[in-house]
Amino acid sequence: MHGTSPIALGKAIRHEWPLDWSQLTVNHGAFGATPKVVLAAQAAWRDRMEAQPSMFMRSILPKALRTSANALAAFLNADGQDVTFVDNATTGCNAVLRSLELKPGDEILIHGQVYGAVANTVRFIAERTGARIVTAALAFPEDDFAAFPGRFAACLGPRTRIAIIDHVTSPSALVLPVAEIARACREAGVPLLVDGAHGPGQVEVDLRAIDADYYVGNCHKWLAAPKGCAFLWARRDRQEGLHPTTISHGFGGGYLTEFDWTGTRDASGQLAIEAALAFHERLGGRALRKRNIALAKQAGLVLAEKLRSVVGNARHDSAMAMVRLPIDGGPFTKERATALRGRLLDEFHTDAPLHAHPSGIWVRVSAHAYNDLGDYEALADICRKLVATA
Repeated sequence: MHGTSPIALGKAIRHEWPLDWSQLTVNHGAFGATPKVVLAAQAAWRDRMEAQPSMFMRSILPKALRTSANALAAFLNADGQDVTFVDNATTGCNAVLRSLELKPGDEILIHGQVYGAVANTVRFIAERTGARIVTAALAFPEDDFAAFPGRFAACLGPRTRIAIIDHVTSPSALVLPVAEIARACREAGVPLLVDGAHGPGQVEVDLRAIDADYYVGNCHKWLAAPKGCAFLWARRDRQEGLHPTTISHGFGGGYLTEFDWTGTRDASGQLAIEAALAFHERLGGRALRKRNIALAKQAGLVLAEKLRSVVGNARHDSAMAMVRLPIDGGPFTKERATALRGRLLDEFHTDAPLHAHPSGIWVRVSAHAYNDLGDYEALADICRKLVATA
């Protein structure tokens, strides 16, 4: 399935990655997979750094970071001065949340499918400030998704100090209407943090159109940048008082000064973002994203048919599909899902996240440029063998 990409994808493009193709790779959404050309760009930056570290850190890195941020900002329809690099989306969420000055009784609004690490960050802050966590219901599978923005907005109150929403939920692959929710938050006078860990490169990300207060996103997932390449975007009027989780020499110097230098680190992965963006565009850019979403929908249907099961996010335009494993009888616990995932790895040489839910154990599959429909047909056969002894 090639869609309208300018080059053949699927098996025809697999030589571009250093992946071990003796294993079934259907989990791009977890940690991404960096192509050889982007790894080469990262290596070139690292070699340049090690040729003269002091000169690189003092004279080359500051300008190079801003050049990379400007390139990424153009892709996101944003201004480079509002974009700074962080190690991952969780780091960016921590920076925003831990910069807040909360008091006992203040409220933090999240939703029922929030990413686990972000949920832990919220709990950490609430326990130390006396703030209260409010959770808007987000069912899975979602039967009445059109009503969710209203349910979320109804939870905004006079003590809500920040709201957090995912662009694409990790445990359920639901694409949330972030622009609509951002409008509701603005009307209520509540800042909104969008966790876009799965956004850039998977779905359309137009930061001007979304118009949230903060947006964090990973580039190592769907943009296939090196690990450690993520970003934080903050609206201009929200940058004052926003600090990185590591305070360093730039403290008090302003948003970019503080975030661009948090101590000695290897920024080569972030400097390789231009190579990752170029690779993404060579494979089709928007056409690639549409192709991956269409392939994921097909993958879900194939798995559901072969497993005689259901797709949990069929109405969502995501490059990930959720399919319930045909396991009769609970309990459907996290421990059981973890054990089954271990068997996928050890016995069947594949990896796909398994999520425990009261309705069953669900498998999440991803679709990227190197995947084709045969991958999911193979996975269906594996899953049948897995559940036969579950």
